[in-house]
Amino acid sequence: MWRDFPARLAEHTGCGVLTYSRRGYGQSDPAGAPRLPDFLVVEGAEVLPQVLAQRGLDDVILIGHSDGGTAALAYAAHGHRLRAAIVVAPHVRDEEISWRAIGRQRAEWAGSALRQRLARHHRDADATFYSWAEIWLSPQVRGWSIEALLPQIRVPVLAIQGRQDSHGSMIQIDNIACYSGAPVRLEKLDDCGHDPFREHPQRMLGLCANFIAEHGRPLPKNCAARTTFP
Repeated sequence: MWRDFPARLAEHTGCGVLTYSRRGYGQSDPAGAPRLPDFLVVEGAEVLPQVLAQRGLDDVILIGHSDGGTAALAYAAHGHRLRAAIVVAPHVRDEEISWRAIGRQRAEWAGSALRQRLARHHRDADATFYSWAEIWLSPQVRGWSIEALLPQIRVPVLAIQGRQDSHGSMIQIDNIACYSGAPVRLEKLDDCGHDPFREHPQRMLGLCANFIAEHGRPLPKNCAARTTFP
């Protein structure tokens, strides 16, 4: 679903790119047990370090979108080796706008264009969607936040969000800037919803490539030492 963005980013930066699907997404194994409210912190603090270690990658810049942005922040907050992070439409706290949007998606799911689109990219689109929607709509998530982790972040962060994002208000990235223990650059995109990579690909390519140029260094073309985190 990232389309050609990873390849274009690699071409523009000279960095290798690793993209992967979390468990329950893409062609991966089913997620298994129902997700718990801290599932994104677990993904960032425990699972992602294992993924990178298995590939010998310990000098990375993370790019995460939506839930992936939250996991990238959790990775940074837990002190794992990291150059910088780019988070796009991340979630740092529970918000009414988020669960209202997800509720609408769940109600419309069976006959929706979203289901058809996701079915092209996921082995079991129904299981993928419902496991994600059910935890976000669970009463257990009311009051959820990772804001207490943000002061532990010690690397530069680029936080991007569309002004018309139906899944979160600007408080999400504003609070990253407010609480983070490192410099945060905010980019608020006009005429943009929850998926800037799809809605404004050229703008996103420029923002990400310029940020990486500031905080990374070109590597040999055969060296995959950068990662994106969808």
